[in-house]
Amino acid sequence: MNSLQRTQDFIDGHKVDRTPFHPILMRLAAKYAGIKYKDFCLDYRKKVETNIRCATDFSYDWVNVMSDPYAEASAYGIGLTYPEDNLPQVTNWLVNDIEEIDRIKLLKVDDHYRMKARADEIKEFSKLVGKTQFICGWVEGPLAEYCDLRDLSAACMDMYENPDKLKQALNIITENAMSFAAAQVKAGAHCIGMGDAVCSLISPDLYQEFIFPLEKAIVDHIHSLGARVKLHICGNTSGIIPDMIKTGADIVDIDHLVGSMGAYIDLFPAGQVPSGNSDPVSVIKDGNSRSIQESVKQCYSDTKGRGIISAGCEIPPDTSIENMLAYSRAAHKIEV
Repeated sequence: MNSLQRTQDFIDGHKVDRTPFHPILMRLAAKYAGIKYKDFCLDYRKKVETNIRCATDFSYDWVNVMSDPYAEASAYGIGLTYPEDNLPQVTNWLVNDIEEIDRIKLLKVDDHYRMKARADEIKEFSKLVGKTQFICGWVEGPLAEYCDLRDLSAACMDMYENPDKLKQALNIITENAMSFAAAQVKAGAHCIGMGDAVCSLISPDLYQEFIFPLEKAIVDHIHSLGARVKLHICGNTSGIIPDMIKTGADIVDIDHLVGSMGAYIDLFPAGQVPSGNSDPVSVIKDGNSRSIQESVKQCYSDTKGRGIISAGCEIPPDTSIENMLAYSRAAHKIEV
């Protein structure tokens, strides 16, 4: 059973040979391949090669386009610098004052290098591993993208001081996310990830008012295109997990800060599964083979065998290869 079939069948509730393994590697992947992180972000061919190498060497069941949250933001027009071997840095926001909200406009994927490069990246994945690996594209969620354009503190204040203008901006961002997702599905993505991590910092009421309807609309749109959706909101999402599930996302990431996934597993209907939730630092980076194996077993137990094996977020770049291999071995011992 190949990784694509394993993941698809597992989500659908069919019998598989083992639980899918979907760790999130970005900076560690680049380090492992010996390339600068600037190249990992900007040279999609190097990122494809790196991801396929890591999926092969660590025997996991997907490839993805994740590197940094600024592919769309750069198209909107924020200022960015790309250090040689670190995450991109914002040099100026697009919206410094709420009166500049009209700078957030509809985008065309082919007009912007990083957005077009993501579609090209997925085409390359599709050509090389499209029949064997679960290919996951990515869009930023509405609130995460707004924060990339406006700054987190100002964005949170807008919920109270400028709710109508905020909703105007979020609607445009949502429309752009849908068209960006469509380009990636057309290019060959089996799934689109949606990252909206900042939602773990707002109240359940604010999430329900401002964000949930938009995330659900994006999920529904991607489903209409024939692809699946992975919803990634890291942090302590205990208060919004029921709504995250109600978006209809096929895969719902759950971070270690939530605690046991057991309290939520019965909320997942057929055709939806959680992913998580080992601590990427204390368990995967700083642990040993025994603690890693115990964590994987606990996640399996908490989800009653229905959870994709992963950490709640990115595996740190200074994680040892020995621990990554131990993580892979532990994952491969879990049979459904």
